[in-house]
Amino acid sequence: MLVFETALDLLLEQASPLDAERIPLEEAFDRVLASDLKALRSSPLVPVSAMDGYAVLDRDLGATLPVAGESFAGSPAPPMLTAGTCLRVFTGAPVPPNAERVVVQEMVDRRPEGVVMPATRPRGAHIRRAGSDFAQGETLLERGATLSPQALVAVAAADLEAVEVIRRPRVAILATGDELRAPGASGDAQSIPDSVTYGVMGLTARYGGQVCMRSRLPDRPDVLRRAAMEAMATSDVVVVTGGASVGERDFAKSMFDGLGLEILFSKVAIKPGKPVWLGRAGRALVVGLPGNPTSAMVTARLFLAPLIAGLAGRDPRKALEWRAAVLDGETPDRGDRDIFLRARRLSGRLQLAANQESGAQKTLGQAEALVWLPREGTWRGVRSLDL
Repeated sequence: MLVFETALDLLLEQASPLDAERIPLEEAFDRVLASDLKALRSSPLVPVSAMDGYAVLDRDLGATLPVAGESFAGSPAPPMLTAGTCLRVFTGAPVPPNAERVVVQEMVDRRPEGVVMPATRPRGAHIRRAGSDFAQGETLLERGATLSPQALVAVAAADLEAVEVIRRPRVAILATGDELRAPGASGDAQSIPDSVTYGVMGLTARYGGQVCMRSRLPDRPDVLRRAAMEAMATSDVVVVTGGASVGERDFAKSMFDGLGLEILFSKVAIKPGKPVWLGRAGRALVVGLPGNPTSAMVTARLFLAPLIAGLAGRDPRKALEWRAAVLDGETPDRGDRDIFLRARRLSGRLQLAANQESGAQKTLGQAEALVWLPREGTWRGVRSLDL
């Protein structure tokens, strides 16, 4: 049985970015760039006004000037400005190439005979020169950048309609157990709602993956094997929930018999979640989660989250950013396993949940943080992780 850090290191070795794909800009939010992003055009392309006002030559300050015309955002670039005249301009409008400044409209006196310019030179030219934001061919964002809302503004400004990004990992979720039913259809005592699938779906989306298949499977080896083959063929990650222990109907690993399953680790010295395992079958990674809801979601947060993040091109270790924790409530005695406790945040401290059972779903639903209580014989301080 591996200690937590060793199992995590083995998992991180598998969390390398997938191949690249080109997608429309409308679909690019929160995706990770697969190559440097370079501008197709300069911004601005021509000199434009930063304010509503009048484009002038400095020699004409203090004079009364006739207005030679108007320029609006989207207007054609105006010709050279003739000395002794000014041009009415609006924010974002092209200005004459020889204009030396835009005098804001609040600083002039507009009269029938013309516009009276201030005699002293105003502060600021209020002209955005061509290429002053960025030049054609300039790198705006580097490979590995996540396309946030503000990053998408820069991409669109660079005149790019599509971007090259790391492909999102496709995740298949196979929930095993004769007792599982869809929520809303588990009316008798012999059945329970399949809750873990929905938690894994949410976690997959949060860390950059997409669910391509989900199945609720009975404990029948023939059905499980067919599902395993389909999942291997269509996904990058197969998540199997339940069937990870040693009971007569625990088929999570055996459903891959004859399909080339290589076990990378099996059983980790943590509580809850000891039965968690990782393997590879063909080109798909296989993550086996325990059947108890809390155990499943704790191990999914510790192992599946960084795996999906890494495959999606993100830094997998940033999915596990632990920080020092101050706790309210008594902690259990430390043994030979690292313990992960559920907690809520309260006034800068963590309030441990009273019910830490592996099947406690109310506590899980209310939890905001995971507390890492190290095993006996280690000297690490207590740390927490956002759920």
